[in-house]
Amino acid sequence: MNRILKTTVIAAAVMSVAGVAQAREQINIVGSSTVYPFASFVAEEFGATTNYPTPVIESTGSGGGLRLFCNGVGEGTPDITNASRRMKPSEFERCESNGVTDITEVYIGSDGIAFAQSNENDAMPVTIEQIFLAVAQLVPVDGELVENPYTNWSQIDSSLPDRDIVIVGPPTTSGTRDAFEELVLEVASEKFEEYGGEAYSDIRTDGGWIDGGENDNLIVQRLTQDKTAFGVFGFSFLEENDDVLIGSTIDGVEATPESIASFDYPVARSMFFYVKNQHADDVPVMYDYAEMFASDMMLGSDGLLKDIGLILPTADALERVQSDLADRKQLTVDDLK
Repeated sequence: MNRILKTTVIAAAVMSVAGVAQAREQINIVGSSTVYPFASFVAEEFGATTNYPTPVIESTGSGGGLRLFCNGVGEGTPDITNASRRMKPSEFERCESNGVTDITEVYIGSDGIAFAQSNENDAMPVTIEQIFLAVAQLVPVDGELVENPYTNWSQIDSSLPDRDIVIVGPPTTSGTRDAFEELVLEVASEKFEEYGGEAYSDIRTDGGWIDGGENDNLIVQRLTQDKTAFGVFGFSFLEENDDVLIGSTIDGVEATPESIASFDYPVARSMFFYVKNQHADDVPVMYDYAEMFASDMMLGSDGLLKDIGLILPTADALERVQSDLADRKQLTVDDLK
């Protein structure tokens, strides 16, 4: 074989191998621990019913997942990230600065943040303001903001039980933590004149609040062992563990699929996943997975994800989601404001 022909054959072989490498078939997904059970269900179904391998999903928390997702494009970066709250404009701008400039947002439904305890205790109804006073770093006392002095629920309100304040919740990387701070702390703080009408969301660090990690199942386990503690986590985990846990009503509203879907429950939030369209050539199979996730089979009125606790989107919302995904609709920072 002459040198030119030999070189051509080798080059063709290298290009062939590179082409195979480019068409990666296993999808890399990161993100929310709350979305994780739903994404895992879809991933298992995808692996079982297609000729593609089951996607790899890592539970990193919403914030952690978005950081990884926005690190750049190509090998070593995720194809999809799950989020139990919407991407922030600052996260979108970081994506853009790192070359992640073509993203499709997929809304998958709603969830509520449960405030729950062992069902061996009596039910304890709470208000947004009472939770705030139990959790915030600085609280109003006699017209001034001071380091949180409350160690017992009865110190906050005499109608509450004589019981130590122990609340196990998600860490700062979690979308559930972000939503809790926004929907509970910020909302409640604006009702106290001591904050001057400003939203306040700093969480105490003296032991009244304990970071329970990204795995909500570990928080559930903690509550079954420590009957004093309350936990903060997604409603689906309360529903899955209603044989051992009981949720508190918040402002008189019980967390139910109906109250969450209507957003009557004060701590209801929307959930999403984000697709990195710039990986379309290297990982085209990610769209097959995304379309299965957003299908009528999963998210329709009798969708399979309803059975594991997801509050499904309305028919009109699902139709828009499916259309946006089919069109690979490009997210803009204005969409997030």
